[in-house]
Amino acid sequence: MSNKTIIFFLSAIILVLFFIIFYQQFIFRHGIQTKIRQINEKLEEILETNSDEKVMIFTDNPVLMELGKQINGLLIAHQKVKADFKKGEISSRKMLSNISHDIKTPLTVILGYLEIIRLSYAEDEMLKKVEAKAKQVMDLINQFFTLAKLEAGDMEIDLYKIDICEVCKENVLEFYEILLQKEFKVELVIPETPIFVQGNKETLQRILYNLLSNVIRYGSEGKYLGVFLHQNKSSVFVDVVDKGKGIEQKFASSVFDRLYTMEDSRNREIQGNGLGLTIAKNLAVQLGGDLLLDSIPNKKTTFTLKLKKINYEIKK
Repeated sequence: MSNKTIIFFLSAIILVLFFIIFYQQFIFRHGIQTKIRQINEKLEEILETNSDEKVMIFTDNPVLMELGKQINGLLIAHQKVKADFKKGEISSRKMLSNISHDIKTPLTVILGYLEIIRLSYAEDEMLKKVEAKAKQVMDLINQFFTLAKLEAGDMEIDLYKIDICEVCKENVLEFYEILLQKEFKVELVIPETPIFVQGNKETLQRILYNLLSNVIRYGSEGKYLGVFLHQNKSSVFVDVVDKGKGIEQKFASSVFDRLYTMEDSRNREIQGNGLGLTIAKNLAVQLGGDLLLDSIPNKKTTFTLKLKKINYEIKK
């Protein structure tokens, strides 16, 4: 065999070896990428579904095995934090409910004594102020108690077929005198024919009371109240509109948070107790609906109560 032939065969063998090595590296890298992609997809699934699953890695690669171990360690820690938070939240809700109840009892007695004293001192201005403040505290305690029960899932609301048009009219009428005094322009677009929703009259009245009083408290500069009722095939929407200062976009996502008080938002000062809209939102959800906000500062602010439309009787 000639030298040229030997060199040719050696070169061919070297090329084959290079090809085999390159192919093995390609398969190795591709395999790792596939495993990493699978890990990533599983992590996304766990986070989206908020499940307690772990990442399973079937490989003999020590680096990937260590990576899986570290990821599962983080998932376990995350799940523990989540469980502790939930436990703490339940505990705080129970504590809030208990405190509200414990304060409510002696406060009721105090209000009773104040009423008795007022029979003898009906014109005493200081007594009137003390009684007014005591009633204000009682109202706040009642709101805390309601919110605690709502968030703990302890408040049962009977749902039945109800004419939302009638409820809206009644609630606006209750504010007629104060709207007249404050020279509000009132615009109502409520159909004359009944529109039935899944609801509870007392609950709907409470939601609308919070929304309408919110307009008077925070949107008074606009001197405008609009109540518009519209619907689609499955839902009914009640828009409560004002033209006051409005709510800046950076605060819009916080107005339904517990104890949010419109600070740095509408009036640039703390107003109210920050529970009204939180309770209204929770009640709307309890009815199977929602409470939404859309605001353009100094132009228009719209709170939209979304409710389930029905055409049949709901059995209690």
